[in-house]
Amino acid sequence: MTGNEMSPDAAGGIERHGYDVIVIGAGGSGLRAAIAAHESGAKVAVVCKSLLGKAHTVMAEGGCAAAMGNLYPDDNWQVHFRDTMRGGKMLNNWRMAQLHAQEAPERVMELEDWGALFDRTDDGLISQRDFGGHRYARLAHIGDRTGLEIIRTLQQRLVALGIDVFMECTVTDLFKSGDQISGAFAYWRETGRFVVFEAPSVVLATGGIGKSFKVTSNSWEYTGDGHALALRAGATLINMEFVQFHPTGMVWPPSVKGLLVTESVRGDGGILRNSEGKRFMFDYIPDFFKKETADTEEEADRWYEDKKNNRRPPELLPRDEVARAINSEIKAGRGSPHGGIFLDIASRRSPEFIKRRLPSMYHQFKELADVDITAEPMEIGPTCHYVMGGVEVDPETEVSVVAGLYAVGECSGGMHGSNRLGGNSLSDLIVFGKRAGDAAAAHAGGLGSSRPGVSDEEVAAAQRSALAPFEVQGGENPYTIQQDLQQTMNDLVGIIRVAAELESALGEIQKLKERAAHMTVEGHRQYNPGWHLSIDLRNMLLVSECIAKAALARQESRGGHTRDDFPGPDPEWGGKNLVLRLDSTGTGVDLSEQPLPVMPDELKKFFEEE
Repeated sequence: MTGNEMSPDAAGGIERHGYDVIVIGAGGSGLRAAIAAHESGAKVAVVCKSLLGKAHTVMAEGGCAAAMGNLYPDDNWQVHFRDTMRGGKMLNNWRMAQLHAQEAPERVMELEDWGALFDRTDDGLISQRDFGGHRYARLAHIGDRTGLEIIRTLQQRLVALGIDVFMECTVTDLFKSGDQISGAFAYWRETGRFVVFEAPSVVLATGGIGKSFKVTSNSWEYTGDGHALALRAGATLINMEFVQFHPTGMVWPPSVKGLLVTESVRGDGGILRNSEGKRFMFDYIPDFFKKETADTEEEADRWYEDKKNNRRPPELLPRDEVARAINSEIKAGRGSPHGGIFLDIASRRSPEFIKRRLPSMYHQFKELADVDITAEPMEIGPTCHYVMGGVEVDPETEVSVVAGLYAVGECSGGMHGSNRLGGNSLSDLIVFGKRAGDAAAAHAGGLGSSRPGVSDEEVAAAQRSALAPFEVQGGENPYTIQQDLQQTMNDLVGIIRVAAELESALGEIQKLKERAAHMTVEGHRQYNPGWHLSIDLRNMLLVSECIAKAALARQESRGGHTRDDFPGPDPEWGGKNLVLRLDSTGTGVDLSEQPLPVMPDELKKFFEEE
């Protein structure tokens, strides 16, 4: 667990640990940040609320996007940059998109050097597959278990380097000394004992916010912890209105509703049909993509045989476009028996091909839904999958507006704009994880002996806040509040939005916050999931308010944000971000507008040439 653990006394003494860099989260971005910080000479620890190896990165199955040109020599960072910006509807931070496209190939090769076993081409190069929104096949992959292999590789290196890991340890607050970070407050989930980490650099790598929604592909850890910790520490969030609903989640049986069905199924030939058997995606090709998207089934089918000379099938449009099309078919009454639509690869590929290329999907449907995807179609539908919004960071170093506080991965904002392309998440993790780790170590090293400290008063206040639910008598169960929040977000802040529903959602969230202030936790601190949820709920409610408030303010439809009352993109809105920060009461959020960084002319030319 960790090499310098202190034993708390029976009266409830608090452990204290000192580090240069604390990384909160053990997914791909957190592990890569920790490795980079360690290799820069810093004393590093990783703190994660689950077990090592259980991070949501393992659910990123399809591949890691990097313009390596192994299948198509014409691919390069400029094309990848253009695809990323177009996928994000030009709301991305251009510098982050540029750095990502330029550095992803090197980070992938680094993983291979560390032992990642990528699938190979006939020539022995790393194989790359097609994904929605990418002009060329550029996703380095390991079957449909890419995220799992990346986590395995990074964890193996983390352990080999001897980096301390605090597992099943939840961070509830960040400490500050003046305007800079000084540490973090946490508790062991098993015992309820408190832990203080003193560190001048903290890297947030906590993932997303999906558990605020009723139907989601996200696991239980995704409660917006990093977003909320950053807000309470004085940082800002951007792009929070942009929530990606992955087009393909399982819809049956109910116990697995929302569980991810990888985009690899469509990348390897799967097609979408409605209840009438129609391949409906041809009816939903936006003008923006018509030049490179097939108009007919025959043209789309030829693409898989001769990808250089034919336009790609419409099933491989960006995720926001596909999700909206599926949602429209379901609302029009052309859905499957269980409320989704059909994803068919059985009629397109041999059973041997499917089992070789999509082993996890074959197993998942066979075991959980008793569906043999080599012989019959899958029932799928949109599921809350990813938030493009997060902590506003500097593109070069990933530092927030708070000195010493960094954010990477899904809890950071800017890289993906209004919509993330599939495969860009895994390369995002390793590119910016390294940059954040390097910068966090440099910040800590530059302070010398003048490091900020953590006072006993701050620790006592954090302890009182964490234990508050135990002090309330006769209050409400946190599980009831969570269920109501999930239903509210699902019904009022979902894939299609209107002003009246968003205003209603904000009103409901305020009521839920008032209920949460009086929720009761019974029993002891040991093994108490109700207490864990009560702490998570504070974060979920704050982040849900950010999403709803930003969604109400942005009066247009763009990427992962669709307003039925403002159905098209607005050029004026395409030039600004919405910034959220904690209000003066410390319980709500304020919103302001901020112009996008201006892209330099040498990068604009990639879009003018189209």
